[in-house]
Amino acid sequence: MENHPLIGILVTNRYSRKRLLELYQRYHHLNLKLYAFTPADILWKKQRIIGLSLKKGKWKQSSFPFPHVVYNRCFNKKVITIQRLEKKIGRNKCFNNINFFNKWDLYNRLKQSNLKPYVPDTFLYNEVNMSDLLEKYKLVYIKPSYGSKGKSVYRVELTENGDTHISLHSLAPRYICRKNESIQEKLAQLLEPKKYMIQQGIRLCQLDHRYFDIRVLVQKGILGEWMISAVTCRVAYEHYFNTSICETIYDIAEVLPQLFSLEKMNEIFQSLHEISIKAAQEAETHMGSLGELSVDFVLDEQSKLWIIELNGKPQKNIYKDLKGFKHKKLIYSRPLEYAYYLSQS
Repeated sequence: MENHPLIGILVTNRYSRKRLLELYQRYHHLNLKLYAFTPADILWKKQRIIGLSLKKGKWKQSSFPFPHVVYNRCFNKKVITIQRLEKKIGRNKCFNNINFFNKWDLYNRLKQSNLKPYVPDTFLYNEVNMSDLLEKYKLVYIKPSYGSKGKSVYRVELTENGDTHISLHSLAPRYICRKNESIQEKLAQLLEPKKYMIQQGIRLCQLDHRYFDIRVLVQKGILGEWMISAVTCRVAYEHYFNTSICETIYDIAEVLPQLFSLEKMNEIFQSLHEISIKAAQEAETHMGSLGELSVDFVLDEQSKLWIIELNGKPQKNIYKDLKGFKHKKLIYSRPLEYAYYLSQS
């Protein structure tokens, strides 16, 4: 066991076992045995798990003992499977226990930390008066407390003539609420109030008239400490605000020189590094054992950084579109390094 820890990757369904395993198998260099399994593959009474692994170059489904460490790649809010696994293999031997983050909970966590200056004002949708917020900020974003990939994120802007524009994905308004109409009533037709929150709108710095965000991938490695693995910019299509539907993705080193002096660039890099590590630490204190997450930032017109959100299951397929991406090995090998570290502790 000391030399060949057994690491299990928990995935949502059997179709994704091989695809994920291929990637992690290809990029790790450690003396460990790896298999992928789903929650349905756990035979609790027999104390065995049906898993897929690579044996002598061939994919084989076999019965395995419980692993020494579990890396959770199953996107979920429920932790019951993880809790049962930890009873079998030991506390803190599973990581990324919760990877479908509640954005409202995390906002409150960050707001109480020294990251407060980097977090936009945020409110629960059903606890505020929308007209008052629009009067104050002129621009707000409404997003689901549980959400991903920019789905159901509305941009709401109070225009100079008193009308309110409601947009989805693109800047062009999908709905216009005239100044004599109730914005609250209009939104009530679109939204389920309990599931949404409202975030102060930031006037963004743009690249060639396009919106962009900065995604920092933060992972733990062989020493069990948080490190930055990749920093990229997702650039939205022209006339779109949703960077999840991005036209292009760049390494940040390609983007910042087009916008800032060398001195300002170094300052931004340094801030991104420090804030991201701190955000990961705060999230882990709140969520329990984590091994990776991504922190999404934007820069405003004054070049100030703002944290837009944290993601508990970073999309790694975005990096495949990145020309000359140097960190592909890192983003797949670090979680297994961390699993190895946990197996030895």
